[in-house]
Parts: sequence; structure tokens; C-alpha cells
Amino acid sequence: MGASGESVRDVLAGNLRRARLERGLSLSELSRRSKIGKATLSQLEAGAGNPTIETVFSLSRALEVAISDLLDHREPSGPTVVRAADVEVLRGEGVDLRPLRGIESGGAIFEVYDQRVRAGSTQDSLGHGGTEHTIVQAGRLRVRVDGRDVELGPGDYVGFDARLPHSYMAPDGDVRSVLLLQYGSDQRLRDAPSGPPHLVER
Repeated sequence: MGASGESVRDVLAGNLRRARLERGLSLSELSRRSKIGKATLSQLEAGAGNPTIETVFSLSRALEVAISDLLDHREPSGPTVVRAADVEVLRGEGVDLRPLRGIESGGAIFEVYDQRVRAGSTQDSLGHGGTEHTIVQAGRLRVRVDGRDVELGPGDYVGFDARLPHSYMAPDGDVRSVLLLQYGSDQRLRDAPSGPPHLVER
């Protein structure tokens, strides 16, 4: 995101306002849906706020849009190279996320993140749209999905319905992983499809 000179807050400001207006929502109604104060939302739309992972995920859930709809620039033409030093880190209670790329292909939307779970910390999510895929690169990662725990090591994968409440924990030290969020085309501007939630172990 740094290559264009815009920070996360600048990109979020424009995309948040566009998404809210496309939904026909007032700041008050978005505040009610997201449980984020109206004054905070106003600051975010003005590019003056300090967005966290929790804030962005709450907005994604309330607006029923992909996270990349809130964080991405318009797609550049030609090859895309993302330098680690150029990407602003989005911080949460226990996780640092670097949004690397949003990809739309064949009606599906994919978001790629470099994810670091900080040692001894927990990152909780009430749930959001899409399917979540995580591949651990280094460290031991504990993932809780709807009350069910799995523990992963380097090279291990977990996938689950991201609408479920879930948590990432790093009990033994920092964990590095790749996070991929996948959305169907119907999840970008409409409700997520119904169906039984599941946790996939492979």
C-alpha cells in the first residue's frame, strides 16, 4: 500500500465512505450495525482515525463487503510486486497483518496477508464474511473455531467458515503464517450464502 503514497487510513477513508453510501447507510446506522461509535466512524471517513484489525473486520461484517473492498487500491496493470517495507502493518490485539494483494478471478475474490501472531497473545474475531485459509510458516499456532481447537506447526493448513467466532493464539512464541481470505462473488455485496458451518482439517 505504500507504493502509491497512501496509508491504510487514507485508503480506508475513501473506501469506507463509498461502501457506506452504496449501501445507503447513515453514519448512525453503520454505528449501530458495527458497534463502532459514530464519532470514530466520522474520523475514519475523514482519514483521521487509527484503524485496527478489530475495526476493519467489524466494518467488513456490518457492511457485508470483502475486507479488500475497504483496504485495496484499484488494481494496477502489469506485474504486481509488493515489498515488505512498503506495506503498512494493520495491528490487532494479538496479530499483525500486512495486506499484500486482493485478487478477483472467475467470480471469486481472494485476499492475501502476511500474518504474525505475537508470542503469548490471542486474537479474537466475532466472525466475518468469507472462508479463511491459514498456512503456518514458522512457530506453533493454536486456532479455535466455534469452540473447537486445533494446533498447527510449520507447513500445516487450516480452513474454516470465517463467519464463525474464531481465535488465533501463539502459546510458545511468535508465529508467522500466510492468511488467505476467499469470498464468492455473492459475498462482496450480498449476504454470505447459508449452509452448515464447518472446520476443515487436512
